[in-house]
Amino acid sequence: MSRIYGLTLKGIDALPVEVEVCLTGGLFSISIVGLADTAIKEARERVRISLGTLGIKLKGHVSVNLAPADLPKEGSLLDLPIAVGIAREAGFIPEGVGGIFMGELALDGRLRQVRGGVPAAFLARQMGLPLFAPRGNAVDVSMVEGVEAYACSNIAELFCHLRGERPLQKLDFALPEAKDLAIEPDFADIRGQAAAKRGLEIAAAGSHGVIFVGSPGSGKTMLARAIRGILPPLSDDELIEVMRIRSARGMHLNVDRTRPFRAVHHTSSVVAICGGGVDLKPGELSLAHRGVLFLDEITEFRRDVLESLRQPLEDGSITVSRASGTVTYPASVLLVAACNPCPCGYLGDVVKSCSCSPSDIDRYAKKLSGPILDRIDIHLQVPRLTPEELLELGGDAENSLSVKKRVMAARAIQLERWHPFGINYNAELSEKMIKRHLGLTREAKMFIKSVGVNFNLTGRGLSRVLKIARTIADLAGEKNVRDAHLAEALTYRGGTVLER
Repeated sequence: MSRIYGLTLKGIDALPVEVEVCLTGGLFSISIVGLADTAIKEARERVRISLGTLGIKLKGHVSVNLAPADLPKEGSLLDLPIAVGIAREAGFIPEGVGGIFMGELALDGRLRQVRGGVPAAFLARQMGLPLFAPRGNAVDVSMVEGVEAYACSNIAELFCHLRGERPLQKLDFALPEAKDLAIEPDFADIRGQAAAKRGLEIAAAGSHGVIFVGSPGSGKTMLARAIRGILPPLSDDELIEVMRIRSARGMHLNVDRTRPFRAVHHTSSVVAICGGGVDLKPGELSLAHRGVLFLDEITEFRRDVLESLRQPLEDGSITVSRASGTVTYPASVLLVAACNPCPCGYLGDVVKSCSCSPSDIDRYAKKLSGPILDRIDIHLQVPRLTPEELLELGGDAENSLSVKKRVMAARAIQLERWHPFGINYNAELSEKMIKRHLGLTREAKMFIKSVGVNFNLTGRGLSRVLKIARTIADLAGEKNVRDAHLAEALTYRGGTVLER
């Protein structure tokens, strides 16, 4: 009996699957057992015909067992290990061959790219076995250091390697270099809105969530999209985290260090945003990990969708429980949201008058619950500029690259300070760390005690203010948090009509 290792995916992790093959006499047939889904059971024909292209004619009954039997297996990742197991049992490749195999077989023997290359490489490194993957997975497999991995275009190349005839070249570890890419829109393209741009700079520096409230045409969406140009590139560890999620989801891997930016439509469901489904795939929250989750027109989202964001925004991860199992996904995101101040959109507008009744405005404001607003660090009012103001403003605004340099400097300070504690950004600080390591001056403590009560802050709201002040101090290159930093931080908590 031959045993070959394949794998299956659960969430963003790869789990080993032992492929046992046994050939017996009788009429030809192939049976696959071991809690396999339809895609795996259909592998019988793909395996039979692809082996036939190599002149391997199967006879008798072929029994394939996928162990452990109680682990659900899904997808086409097991095509290749099943084919290798059958070929080894039939004597076409040596008995001593071992490793982890993954790939989908075409009828002519080609190997098609499959999802899960990065998790598979982690599994191979953990088990100390070589990994054999399709050529299309070479990029994501080579991103994991310390794994012996090979890529092949078809099953013929693989069998020649396993027989020692034409060895495959081992994949080299490679990660992309960071590049200063021009991302539109640029900060210099945004006329006015100095306060909003300052708030975005602070949000990017400390990974603080931000919400824009303003009339239609005030530039909320443009501002939100401009944050991509001031975010620093992904570090090595962050890049691997992001690519592991994308690989498990089966997304096309555009391997660069640009942070994810996921703009979610307001009709999205809880499963689409949080993840789950039959196969427990990661949702938009996890796809935005270490990047930006943009919720435009946040008040139009269903209430249950918004309330499902409470725990992930607080913990930086999300646990999805379904009948098929429980999976925890990373979900450390910078939330950017935008909405109108009222149903018609023109409350407080300088050009057009609001047509909403007070009850309409109150009902609209209640679409966002207090706990959700409390978890968003920076609240910004975005006024609409008149045509005259837009024409008079010059084009000498600071560009995104200049702002990005300050953001990167502030994040470097945070990384040096918080890395021993296992966190990267000020937004991730726990209550204990705020009390012990924030660096408040004596004057700052007296200031927050004297004016904090006027802002009606909750305990969480006060923590948010202190974190924002720490980021402002880091942008200024100052070691301690002073009262001036706290004063600016307080201006970002409250003040929009949604918090009346």
